[in-house]
Order: sequence, then C-alpha cells, then structure tokens
Amino acid sequence: MEDMEVEAAPASGEASVIVVSESGSSTEEEDVSMQVQGSSDRPRLSVRRQIRRRHIIGSHTQFSTREESMRRLRELIVDNLAERLSGSQDARRSLSHANPSLMDPDPSGRHPAPAVNVPTSDESSATGSSVSTDSEGTSAAAQPEEPQQESEPVSESVDPVSAAASPAGEAEADDGEGENCSICFEPWTSAGDHRLAALRCGHLFGFICISRWLTSGGNKCPQCNKPAKRGHIIFLYARKLKAVDNAEEVRLKSRLELEQGSRRMEQLEVAQCRQQMQLISDENVRLRKEVEELRRWKAQAAFGSSQGASVSSSQRQDSSSGRHYVFSKAVLVSQSGGSRVLSYCEPLGCLLASQPSPQATFLPGFGVKKISTATLKPSQYVPIHSKQIRGLAFSRQQDSLLLSAALDNTIKLTSLMTNTVVQAYNTGRPVWSCSWCHDNNNYIYAGLANGSVLVYDTRDTSTHVQELAPLRSSCPVVSLSYIPRAASSTFPCGGLIAGTLEGGCFWEHVEGTTYTPHILPLESGSCTDIQVEPDSRHCLVTYRPGRTNPSLRCVLMELSRTPQTDSSQPPICSCSPVQTFSAGSSCKLLTKNAVFKSPAGEGATLVCAGDEATNSTMVWDAGTGALLQKMPADLPVLDICPFEVNQSSYLASLTEKMLKVYKWE
Repeated sequence: MEDMEVEAAPASGEASVIVVSESGSSTEEEDVSMQVQGSSDRPRLSVRRQIRRRHIIGSHTQFSTREESMRRLRELIVDNLAERLSGSQDARRSLSHANPSLMDPDPSGRHPAPAVNVPTSDESSATGSSVSTDSEGTSAAAQPEEPQQESEPVSESVDPVSAAASPAGEAEADDGEGENCSICFEPWTSAGDHRLAALRCGHLFGFICISRWLTSGGNKCPQCNKPAKRGHIIFLYARKLKAVDNAEEVRLKSRLELEQGSRRMEQLEVAQCRQQMQLISDENVRLRKEVEELRRWKAQAAFGSSQGASVSSSQRQDSSSGRHYVFSKAVLVSQSGGSRVLSYCEPLGCLLASQPSPQATFLPGFGVKKISTATLKPSQYVPIHSKQIRGLAFSRQQDSLLLSAALDNTIKLTSLMTNTVVQAYNTGRPVWSCSWCHDNNNYIYAGLANGSVLVYDTRDTSTHVQELAPLRSSCPVVSLSYIPRAASSTFPCGGLIAGTLEGGCFWEHVEGTTYTPHILPLESGSCTDIQVEPDSRHCLVTYRPGRTNPSLRCVLMELSRTPQTDSSQPPICSCSPVQTFSAGSSCKLLTKNAVFKSPAGEGATLVCAGDEATNSTMVWDAGTGALLQKMPADLPVLDICPFEVNQSSYLASLTEKMLKVYKWE
C-alpha cells in the first residue's frame, strides 16, 4: 500500500508535523514524529495523546480498507483540535466549516496529507484553523525531536463532548439538579457557609453564593429576576431535596372528589324519589279507602232507598228539604291507634282527642291532641297522664280548663292556654269518667272503677270533699253527666247522673255537698252509656245486645220529678222512655253516643250513635225515631261530638285512629 503523510503546516514560525506511514503488511510499525518549533519553546503534547495517536496509527492493520484508516485518522485530528480549542463540539463544527475537504474524502481516490496549524499558547485566543493538502503527494520530513518536558499530567478522564452526549451523562446531570447551587454549580451543604438557603420566590442556592450575589449589587433572583434582597434569605434544614412527582395522584384525587360529589347527589336524588314515592303510596291508600267508603255509602243509600216504605213522613220531608251532614275532612289522630274520647273547647275553637304519646320512647304516657276547627288540622300534642284517658270535660266558665280522668288513679286539670297541668288529684283507684258541676264550677266529679263517685273542690288541693258510695253493685262508673237546675215544671232540680253497667243513679244536688240519690228505672246488666240533653231534660241510655234484644238500642228517656204531696215523703226523680233507636247486632266496646238539638231548629232533637256492626255513624230524628243518615267510617266509632263554628254546625266522630268531621248543609 502507498505511504500516507499528514503534515501540519507551520504558522507564525511554529509548526507541528504528523507523519503517518501505511503499508500493506499487517506487522509493520511506523514511527510518528511530531515536533513543535518556535521561539516560545512550548512543551510538546502530553504523553497520553501521543500514546493514543500511536495506538490508533499502529492499529491501522485491523481495518480492511484504506478508507476506514483514513476515517479514523480524520476523527483523531478533529478530536485533538476540539480539545485544544474549546473542549466542545463547536471546535469540530468550526473546523468543518473552515475546510470541508478535510471532512469529505477526495472523490478521485487520492488522499494527500493535511497540514494543520495548532495554536502555541493556551492564554492567546485561537485566530483560526487551516488545513492544507500537499498537492505534490511527497511526504514531509519530520525534524529531529527535542527532549519532551512533561508539562501536562496524564489524565484518564472521559472526553467531555462524548460524555455530555451520552444518556448516562444526561441522567447524572438531572440527578444533580436538586443538589447543586445554581450559581456555583457546587453541591450545597447542611452546615457552613454553603448551607442550603432560599429566597422568597422559592429558588434554592448556597448561602454564601446568594449572599455575595445580593451584596455585590444584584437586587433580583438569579433565576426568576424577582426583586430580592439579603434580608429575604432564609435557611432550609434539609439534607437532600427531592420533588416527588405527584401530578397523577393529585389528578386522581380530584377525580375521586368529583365522583364522590356526584354519588352524593345521586343518593340525595334517590332519597327524594323514595320520599315522593312513599307520599304517593300513602295518598293512594287514602284515596282507595275513601273510594271504598263511598261505595259502601252508596250501597247503604241504595239499600235505604229500597226500604222507603218504612221511612216516616217526617223523614221524607227532611230528605226533600236536602238538609243533612256532608263529609268535610278526615284527620289522622294516632298512627298506632289508642284514641278513646273526644271533646270540644269553644274558647280556643279546637277539638281534643285522647291518644297515646306519638314519641313513646322519649315521652311515654297519654295526652290529648289539639285539632283546629278553623283549618281542621292537628296542631300539637299535650302530655297529661301515664295511662289511658277515659274521660274529658270542660266547664261553662270559658276558661279553657280541661278536666281529664285516666286509669292511672288520677284526675287532672290542664290549662290549654299554657298546655300545662295546674292541678292533680289522686283518687286511689282507676277513674273511668269525670264531669264538672255546672251549678257551681268549683266542684268536679270522678267516677271510679268500684262504683263510687268522688266530689272534689278545686279550692281544696289536698283530697276529695265527699264520696258518693254505690247503692247497688260495685261496677265501674262508665259515664257521668251533670244536669243544671232549670225552671222546668217536670224536672226543675239539678244533679249528677252516674251510669254503670248495672244501671243508673241520679244524685240530686240539694245544696253545698249534700246529695240525694235516686235510682233510675233502667235495664240491669246491659247499660253502657248515659248522655243528657240539659235543655229538653232528656237523657239517652245505650244498651248492648242481649238475649231478649239482639241489637244495639239507644233509648231516649224523659226525666221527671213527682211533686211533694206529703212532708214525710220526699219527691222522687225518675225517667220514662220516649223513643227507641236500633242499630247493629255487635257492641264489644264501651262507646259514647250523643243527643243534641238539631241544627235545623224548630225544637227538633237528633240522636247519634256508632254502629259497630257496620263501622258507621247513625243519625236519627228523636221526635219520629226515623233514621236520617248513616255515615261510614273505617273503624268502629268510639265517641261523637257536635259543635258549632261561625254559625255553622258540625259533627265529629272519633275512631281509634281517625277523626271525621261532617258539616250540616
């Protein structure tokens, strides 16, 4: 093979000559001599660079072609120039722009030796690099070498250009970003002058570096140019800083919060839909019950019309006039049942129905529920007794003072203005009924389970003032009704009618606490209730079905008093039947009926009773005994109460759960 010579042309009196000889033999070794001449007498290239050049030149036999050897030689020259000039890739780029023929081989196949000018001083800046090719093809004679002075130490460091270009170098640079000061590029420390410090903007530096920066006139952060001063420097106590990449975690948390919020909204919508569905279901049940009641009422009306032959003329006249009770509204009193008695408070304009406590767990016992007659809506519950209430009564003084009797051995006076119990009396026995004295409002009565009647004076809060002992058997006093004195020729006296299961007794109130008993001629063993109409001096006695009378009977009786003819014989108070009203064949409950003046006027009287067999309220004309109406109910009617509001007449019927109100039209 031909010999190849590379000559570095002298520049400014200095020259470096590189001679490379190449032959076809694989074992041939050729010397490379490089001489640097000049007046400055610079040291020669380092031993490491000479060894590397000899290694590349001596191993040219490993390549199979001339072109490959030339490629390695060109790389060696470019690397040396880049290292000498700037140690970066810019030297190689400037060299290629200065002489493109050095980077591209001659297309003719001739490879003349290039001549390279090498700077002789490290302090002077490079003025240029020129590579000239010897056109004559002759080899440059190398001058004799002078003894080399080892001015450069042998370095085994990696080429900075190749190291910076490698991926490992990039990874090392990235790892050092969180540990080095951005001013001096040295690692900060946990103590000393170069300890970790930060500005208000958040950028990190070594303390001595940022302190000098701000002291020497810099009034801004070296990284973000935000205003800063030396007083803004704070120390950070951390050995090593690492910024954890939690962007994905934050994104997932935000999505989780959105999902949870949407789920809560959906759950709220589901709860609202369920509540609406429950309301609609309850309304559906209520409407179904009303439809059933209307159907039953229609069937009963049709049945009553088929019995026209038995209807009296007075009933036909009343029907032709069109005056009757019309259903107004149904009010739920107790969801669980337990209602028993009903009364009307005229001063407050409200109905009161007894019921168990709606919150039995927190407030056990029994009380009354107020129902406004203006709106026919329940207003509030008033707790009174610990056991079931069996009687309610109001005085005629319009003081809104309620008298109540219960099975807890007490009678109590409750102010409905404040909804508080103002007086309580212990009777010692269960109380089945109660009443006010309408001739003297200071006295009240309590009918006990043993048949006795206790008289209390509200001015004496200790005990009862008198006990009216039973004259016959010791049956519970199921009803108490007081008839006031009146200017009546037939029955002018006043007193108390006590009804028991064995019959009735009239206790004539003579004066003060003096009472005279009169046994009333009633049927024995079947009396369940006695109610009075004080103006007409009538009483209504209810008998349960028996062997001789298989149906429920309500007998209207007229009270009378025989005049005193002899001083030795006192006058006798008695009663006589006037009209009998028959109902169904069932009577398992002790219901309360009513007798009152007809809203139609003209001195007529109406009788109302609950029919347990058909779960309805029956209305009769007391004068003729004709059945005027039969109003259906969902359960057996337990109590009936007529009342007037704004010159309109109403009738209320109470079942175990519901209160139904009818208006006279």
